[in-house]
Amino acid sequence: MSDNPDRHLLETCVASEILCEGSFLKGRRDTVRMPDGSTSAREYIIHPGAVVIIPLLDEAHVLLERQFRYPVGQVMTEFPAGKLEAGEDPLRCAQRELLEETGHTAEQWAHAGALHLAIAYSTEIIHIFFARGLQAGQRHLDADEFLDVCTLSDADFSAACRQGGVTDAKTLSCALWLQNVRSGAWALDWRPA
Repeated sequence: MSDNPDRHLLETCVASEILCEGSFLKGRRDTVRMPDGSTSAREYIIHPGAVVIIPLLDEAHVLLERQFRYPVGQVMTEFPAGKLEAGEDPLRCAQRELLEETGHTAEQWAHAGALHLAIAYSTEIIHIFFARGLQAGQRHLDADEFLDVCTLSDADFSAACRQGGVTDAKTLSCALWLQNVRSGAWALDWRPA
């Protein structure tokens, strides 16, 4: 049996309690045994997981959304995204969310990677997808969803990130992916829809 080189960093759950349970998120408090044998508390949110899509309109433009986000009380510019339904495949979720929110379908998809959004207090993982060969169609917004779809050049998107017009963490992380994919530094494995 091989020894884990990170063993001196690991925490082990010894007790767990539910703090709250909503229809979307759950709050937990765990008592954990620390590497030195002492105990401590960890409070965190259980999240079902999500996807974010970087829709490439052409060689120099991307599709984004503007939407009011209640917890921060402002309209945010961000890439299309959405939460996974129970048991849903992340690619299928990405395809569903792109169509529902923007009305677009894509001829090709590429899984870029994963993003752990708030590692100190949430289990949330966001699967990052690129979409290209976009075809416009009819949006299918949820009853409680109100958003605008907009197009930005890569240069304008980069400027918005730099100047504080984009502050959403997942979208800022996707800016790194976009920059490196566009420059050819990072390759993607494109697949048909």
